[in-house]
Amino acid sequence: MSIEIKAPQLPESVPDGTIASWHKKAGDAVKRDELLVDIETDKVVIEVVSPADGVLEKIIKDAGDTIVSNEVIATVKEGSAEAAQKSDTASKSEKSEESATPESDSSDDGDTPVLSPAAKKLAEEHGLNPGQISGSGKDGRVTKEDVLKAIEGADKKTASPAPQAQRSEVPVGDGSSGRVEERVPMSRLRAKVAERLLQASQSTAMLTTFNEVNMKPVMELRSRYKDQFEKAHEGVRLGFMSFFVRASVEALKRFPAVNASIDGNDIVYHGYQDIGVAVSSPRGLVVPVLRNADHMSLAQVEGKIKEYGNKAQDGKLSIDEMTGGTFTISNGGVFGSLLSTPILNPPQTAILGMHKIQERPMAVNGKVEILPMMYLALSYDHRMIDGKEAVQFLVTIKELLEDPARILLEI
Repeated sequence: MSIEIKAPQLPESVPDGTIASWHKKAGDAVKRDELLVDIETDKVVIEVVSPADGVLEKIIKDAGDTIVSNEVIATVKEGSAEAAQKSDTASKSEKSEESATPESDSSDDGDTPVLSPAAKKLAEEHGLNPGQISGSGKDGRVTKEDVLKAIEGADKKTASPAPQAQRSEVPVGDGSSGRVEERVPMSRLRAKVAERLLQASQSTAMLTTFNEVNMKPVMELRSRYKDQFEKAHEGVRLGFMSFFVRASVEALKRFPAVNASIDGNDIVYHGYQDIGVAVSSPRGLVVPVLRNADHMSLAQVEGKIKEYGNKAQDGKLSIDEMTGGTFTISNGGVFGSLLSTPILNPPQTAILGMHKIQERPMAVNGKVEILPMMYLALSYDHRMIDGKEAVQFLVTIKELLEDPARILLEI
């Protein structure tokens, strides 16, 4: 019994997908829940597994093909893998015997040369047109040797490799200098990110305001309690991101416009804080969302960020986990960035950029002290947020981080 393998139901925000790669070939034995194919969308890679034991009977959609929800992409012949493979082999054997009958020794078309059974089978396997093969046998009969010569000639014509689907190296100049170029197709995720970034820069009135925060209070608090925190919360480590998330939540409550979004000519004010956290993955930048971050403790924030980070590296993030978000935090500091201007993540109207903690001489009460400082950047859509609000929002985050007790007291 053959079972249809269908593409999964895609959400409305994802109209279609692309077959990224097949992990099995037609004729391969498969087991129930074994990975068959990866489908790449604008946001995530979706894994499709086998619904039963058997053999991958037919691949309908090849790598690079575009698919839509519930479209049939392959069929699996159900049953034990051994039995299914025997049945498939027997079927192929019957076809081979049929092709070897005397009837195959001739052709209905008088202009087509006569092929021996072995020659005909070989020509079919290599996709050769019998009419283009010169026969050296009696009465122009095409022999197996004639087909082999035709195959050799076709191979010579295609000796220069065609561009590969995934990547190709293109020599530059005379090649003697060893200079090469590498051409790699852009993934759907990378293309979508590029499209959204371009859209954000062209369709918003984006400005960026900067400030700096003394990270010493947070660092001291973290150093004092990190061991107790990890022990109390079953291995969850206390990092800096949870402080920034909690500070952002409190600031968003005070400045609702920063937490809003623009929908056409309407402003949508959100009565909740869903914080997107930009993380790097092998496929590019992804932004999973901390839902209802205002109800999350520091430990819950750290645990969820760690979970998202692991999923991003393994390509396991779901579309739901990256959908929505009312505000985004991007931490370029983990890569060593000292200062940057983050780009908006539409339809959100603001994004906070964290950076590297750098010791710098600072004037404190008339004296010079060496303090661990971090530059903060807030990019915002000026159509929605006034400069005064943006500056006050960033100052609020600065004040909360420089006196972490205020986060708990909400003052």
